Amino acid sequence: MAIVMGKSRSILALSGRLINEAVSFLVFTFLDLLDFILCFVFKVADFFIEAEWKPCYCSSTKEAITSNGKILVSEQGESKIVRMTSSRMLQLEDISDTLYRRPSLVSEVSKSTVNELRGLKLEASVMQTSCEKKMKKGTVRSTFTVDSTIVEMLQGKIGGQQSHPIPRWSECNCKICTSWTTSSKETLFVQVDGAKENKASEDVLFIHGFISSSKFWTETIFPNFSSSAKSKYRLIAVDLLGFGRSPKPTDSLYTLREHVEMIERSVLNPFKVKSFHIVAHSLGCILALALAVRHPSSIKSLTLLAPPYFPVPKGEQGTQYVLRRVAPRRVWPPIALGASIACWYEHISRMACLFICKNHRKVELLTKLLTRNRIRTFLVEGFFCHTHNAAWHTLHNIICGTATKIDGYLDAVRDRQRCQVTIFHGRDDELLPPECSYNVQSRIPRAKVKLIDNKDHITIVVGRQKSFARELEEIWKTASTTNT
Repeated sequence: MAIVMGKSRSILALSGRLINEAVSFLVFTFLDLLDFILCFVFKVADFFIEAEWKPCYCSSTKEAITSNGKILVSEQGESKIVRMTSSRMLQLEDISDTLYRRPSLVSEVSKSTVNELRGLKLEASVMQTSCEKKMKKGTVRSTFTVDSTIVEMLQGKIGGQQSHPIPRWSECNCKICTSWTTSSKETLFVQVDGAKENKASEDVLFIHGFISSSKFWTETIFPNFSSSAKSKYRLIAVDLLGFGRSPKPTDSLYTLREHVEMIERSVLNPFKVKSFHIVAHSLGCILALALAVRHPSSIKSLTLLAPPYFPVPKGEQGTQYVLRRVAPRRVWPPIALGASIACWYEHISRMACLFICKNHRKVELLTKLLTRNRIRTFLVEGFFCHTHNAAWHTLHNIICGTATKIDGYLDAVRDRQRCQVTIFHGRDDELLPPECSYNVQSRIPRAKVKLIDNKDHITIVVGRQKSFARELEEIWKTASTTNT
């Protein structure tokens, strides 16, 4: 009987996978076509409303000539340097090729057609390039084939011109989303609680995850810290670049370097933070590791919640591998469908931002009405207070673009630092499976992994804030004792 039941479960599981794959193929083929159509729809809308269309990653690639020292960009996920017209240099880290290389049925058909047309001109182009090099008499004229969107955005940066209005027509213009435009300083929005600067013995930096805000911390665990903890620790939570009330520049590529330097400029420097603990959730864990590497002697403890770490197998291209793991192009479970739409479809996700993020105040009000104000809506505000440009580039350049760098960060924490490392993960997390945390532990053996039953990616904090606040206090106390 047990054998029969086991075979039945296997058959049902196999049938479920086949159905999921078949339905997913149909759904994502339709979404491929829809995104292709929306590309033209937004170009027309942008042109008529703003007199020019926003460059997108559907655009064909172009050659960026570097002999004049102006532009030198990434190719196949590798970091290079963009030289400006002056002696300054804009270094771009983690420009992920997943921004403009996301295989789909429509894109493959388009590329095959374009490649056939290009093939007719290939021989002539090679001959012309050869002649140009000879005419330069030894001068090297380097070219890199890159996505035209990156080139246009970099040209805007180098020229020092703002190419698009703030906010754009498809973005929210409420006071929360545009508060940064009235400030003379382009720094992150920071919320501070606990002990004052002259009375705090230790600082704690809280970094939220993707499409979230500092309220993920300030509305949950901040009110639940004990009075003794608030008298000892200065609690600092930030809205990351592009999210919440922080700046949302339209010309930013939202690279790892930009995010980390903004945290340093907005928190570490003005608040005179010398040594500190870090608590980070999801995407914020990558920023926490980068900060730990940049400030090895300052970190007292690292507390990581659901870190997005997928070791890249040999022979695999890191950025594309992580993209497939995070966004598997499957309709089930629902969170995989949502992640896949966010990662694979530039224009569908922009449409979602147009209808939801632009009208987040109405969504928040509707949520209160439907729930009769029984739930707090800080998650709604955090989830929808961002621009598509910020979310799109942050997702690809941080989650995917750092695929080949996280190993080095983890090794640096393991070998060069003595800070305590604690990892929390919800057992029911369907977005980032618990194996991610164990992957981190395999790289940093001293790290402690705590798997929380019946909790997922969000409820790892929300819903258990009291117990989590106590756990954090214990971690900081132990770390301070160990480091002294």
